[in-house]
Amino acid sequence: MLAAEKKSAEVTDWSARIGWLIGLALFVALVYWLMRQGWKWRGTLQGDLPELPATPEDTGPATLTMSGRYHGSTTAGQWLDRIVAHGLGTRSRAELTLSDAGIDVVRPGAEDFFIPREALREARLDKGIAGKVLTEGGLLIVTWAHGDRLIDSGFRSDHAAEQAAWVTAINALTSQQPQQTENHTDTTEGAAR
Repeated sequence: MLAAEKKSAEVTDWSARIGWLIGLALFVALVYWLMRQGWKWRGTLQGDLPELPATPEDTGPATLTMSGRYHGSTTAGQWLDRIVAHGLGTRSRAELTLSDAGIDVVRPGAEDFFIPREALREARLDKGIAGKVLTEGGLLIVTWAHGDRLIDSGFRSDHAAEQAAWVTAINALTSQQPQQTENHTDTTEGAAR
């Protein structure tokens, strides 16, 4: 008999609940707008970055190919300083082709770009870039020069075991570059001091 008499209290103040929901929605919209403004501001600060190179007509035969994900680009050595200019901040699927001419990066739904052989500096396996952290050696990081900046671009293959072959091939390609490229790197480092 006592159990039959106990009831939940009726909800009578719907206007307060609706007000809280509207307030929460406005707060979320404000945070999203501020994040978007920060992204645009970062792109404006990086406006001095030249246009990305287009893929040349003839790149020669492919040395290696890889499909996977592009996780972003940062200033070399600063894994959280994301570069957003020219679409380099957009994460996407990617198809990479390494040839004697350089690396062709094809990104469905984002801007494709090409890293010329003379711009390549090194490749390594690492665990993080642009806020994306994976297991040790989970990312292929390619360091390259563009304009007066050194850039680290991060890729993850669909087949992680093939990334080591990419590091070896890219580093072999950079070691065969003429002495002129090394002087350009020294000049860039001297200008930064």
